[in-house]
Amino acid sequence: MVTRMSIIRSERTAAGLLLGAAALGLLLANTGAGPALLELQHAYLGTGALKLSVGHVISDGFLAIFFFIVAVELKHELVAGELNSFQKAIHPAIAAIAGVIVPAAVYLALNARTPFADGWPIPTATDIAFALGVLAVFGRGLPNRLRVFLLALAVLDDLVAILIIAVFFTQDPNLWELALAAVVVAAFGVLSRFLHGRMRWPLGVLMVLLAVLAWFLVYDSGVHATIAGVALGLVMARRPAGRTAHALQPWNNGLILPLFAFSAALVVIPGVAPSELSPAFWGILIALPVGKVIGISLGGWLGSFTRPKAERGRIGVLALVTIGALGGIGFTVSLLMNELAFAGNDVVRSEGTLAVLLGSAVAIVLSGILVSALARQNRRLHPHPRPGQPAKHEPATGNVPLSREG
Repeated sequence: MVTRMSIIRSERTAAGLLLGAAALGLLLANTGAGPALLELQHAYLGTGALKLSVGHVISDGFLAIFFFIVAVELKHELVAGELNSFQKAIHPAIAAIAGVIVPAAVYLALNARTPFADGWPIPTATDIAFALGVLAVFGRGLPNRLRVFLLALAVLDDLVAILIIAVFFTQDPNLWELALAAVVVAAFGVLSRFLHGRMRWPLGVLMVLLAVLAWFLVYDSGVHATIAGVALGLVMARRPAGRTAHALQPWNNGLILPLFAFSAALVVIPGVAPSELSPAFWGILIALPVGKVIGISLGGWLGSFTRPKAERGRIGVLALVTIGALGGIGFTVSLLMNELAFAGNDVVRSEGTLAVLLGSAVAIVLSGILVSALARQNRRLHPHPRPGQPAKHEPATGNVPLSREG
């Protein structure tokens, strides 16, 4: 069991399951099983205010757990990790902001005067699990610096995505329900401080009930329900939050994210010529891999001037372009934003899903090639010592990256 759980926690496994689930969903949607699966996706469960389609149970309900884990990781990085000081955070922050602005600008350049301009957030997101998975598969021998920088950048990217969902995809929220949700979330956070000893299980059950209540209040208020997961992850005490996120990780990697990818990829490939596809399709397809590479590379280069002069060359041009390519893997959050942006247009939403999958696929191939090249370069410059030989101190180099295990 321990071995199985360790495998499911692996970034390589998470990326493989996510890609496989999306490919399977797209494949089945275009076979004889497609109509039945789409009908199941739109079937309703529950009653009254809790009457949700199967698709919304996955995207609004299960995905809140994913955002809870993201929030726990974000809090850890801000309090005790790679973003716990201005000096540490400023470089990846500049790269992350540029990595949001440039893809959005590329998309708007193709869609500014169309009815699809609201889709600009779609190519701004980075799938941290998938990006780290590609790095783990192809990056054997890379120093920790690359993964640390990518992790910090992706966490900040997730923070921007959360803010975009909360601000741009919320219409006429019920402020009373939001206020009550805030009280429930605060109570959840207070109880988490006493989650130990004999009171651990009773309090744990009560906290689960409060979490469900907070989710319902946020959902019913008109704000996207995944924001409840973010709020709960941010207010929970660090140690129990870390334990909870660790316990949920196998379910997140092995079930929640693959299920969401499968559901989001259930689209019928339109039988139209490329010239008949909407500008939204081309905007997403181009902005994800191209916009992210340009934005993150440019932002990373500009951000390097915030570091001491002796450290400016530690992440070279090839490393920044590689991180930019990894950042172009949108997947989970991009698929969610696509559903939110084009909720009222099934045709464009389907084209947007295809564009996210294709754009992410281009970024996966490009980043795999670049990570492999960077890893080969690093192994050539810093070969592993033979047994019994002392390891050489790793010098600063212009073309090698960053990271921490966790």
